[in-house]
Amino acid sequence: MNDLDARGAPVRPGALRRAAPALLGYAAVRALGLVVLALWSGARGKDAYTLLTARWDSLWYTRVAELGYGYEVRLPNGDVHSNLAFFPLLPWLERLVAAVSPLSYADGGFVVSALASLAAAWGIFAVADHVYGRRTGVCAVLLWAVLPVGIVQSMAYSESLFTALAAWSLYAVLTGRWVTAGVLAGLAGLTRPVGLAVVAAVWAAGIAAFLRERASMRGHVSTRERASTTREHVSTREHVSARGHASARDRTSFARDRSAVPEDGARAGERADAPANARRLGAPEGAPHATDTSGVRLRRVLGMLLAPLGAAGYVLWVGHRTGDGPLGYLDVQAGWRNGFDGGYAFARFVAAMFTSFPSALAGLGLVAGVGLVVWLYVVCVRQRQPLPLLVYAGVVTALALCASSYFGSKPRLLLPAFPLLLPLALALARLRTPRSAPVVGAVAAASAVYGAFWLNGSGPP
Repeated sequence: MNDLDARGAPVRPGALRRAAPALLGYAAVRALGLVVLALWSGARGKDAYTLLTARWDSLWYTRVAELGYGYEVRLPNGDVHSNLAFFPLLPWLERLVAAVSPLSYADGGFVVSALASLAAAWGIFAVADHVYGRRTGVCAVLLWAVLPVGIVQSMAYSESLFTALAAWSLYAVLTGRWVTAGVLAGLAGLTRPVGLAVVAAVWAAGIAAFLRERASMRGHVSTRERASTTREHVSTREHVSARGHASARDRTSFARDRSAVPEDGARAGERADAPANARRLGAPEGAPHATDTSGVRLRRVLGMLLAPLGAAGYVLWVGHRTGDGPLGYLDVQAGWRNGFDGGYAFARFVAAMFTSFPSALAGLGLVAGVGLVVWLYVVCVRQRQPLPLLVYAGVVTALALCASSYFGSKPRLLLPAFPLLLPLALALARLRTPRSAPVVGAVAAASAVYGAFWLNGSGPP
């Protein structure tokens, strides 16, 4: 990975203009999805806006915004669904929108999601543009927009808000803005439990930067030692050679005329043919200077310290509120039957689908989908994506696939893992526009139809 500190150039002028094609394309895809959803819902006698703002998790976020924490539902099987499972940043923003406008909390959630989805698209473009170039950045945004569960980006859910914070935090890391990266990572940690992935990315990049600095300093010390040894060797050799020349000349002069008086007089104390001074060797180019790196190191440490504060603060607050200590949040998640079992429950769920023929087709689809996700991550590693992107995508993928949560939510949980799309974006960017545009258009139409069908059916719980 390239040295992050060396890439801390400011954002190029006209950054919004540079990202405009990606943002316009994203807005067009999302508009198509909303139009298809409205038509499909109307045909089924449902309200599309209600599906986007007042079902499933969006209701829980709205209740937190309106009533605060403390609401819970006890199910007949003994499970307890507490709203403490939902992180607070989205409800806070919903409350803010409702306070400064005539909009309701649900409306505020929709507005926040719409704005956050555009910010997420811009952040994804910024990351991909920084790593691979503008055309790949545009393709990455379009691919994120046309994901089968892309309709979630327009719901009053926290996925868009989290992806925006994560993408811009990763961009800040890639460009050496450590404090910004830490603040955004902290906010991401206040948005979803998977904020751990952003914290891990910031810390991995910070530790890697410190290790590179340490290796570089060792290299410079070794270079200086070699230069000093060379200088001493050259000085000694020249001194010995000069002494030899002086001795030979003295013997010749003594043999020629022992009593001759020097012409013009000899300057007292001057030694004939004194050895020349050795050339002073300067420090190697690129050697770090303490005055140049101390500020960078301080900002890096500060960013790393800020990154986990959001998630850690909320988790500790929940533990204090429930009286169960630092692990209290895990008990809250257990009430929702959420946990991390390494993928065992998900594997059993998939295996059970092969017990009958109709469900076996869905099982094959799930296996193919998981295989595709894993394959894309392997390609990301082979293409040597920057370390922060690999760590972030790896943690998001692991938490999504290896959690024991509701299995229908897994496609939605993978939505923030946008670095997985970069290999596909690179391949799409190599195609000429007349060939890539129909492909994107067809996939966008299919995504819009699937999103409308999905949201009018089981939907994202």
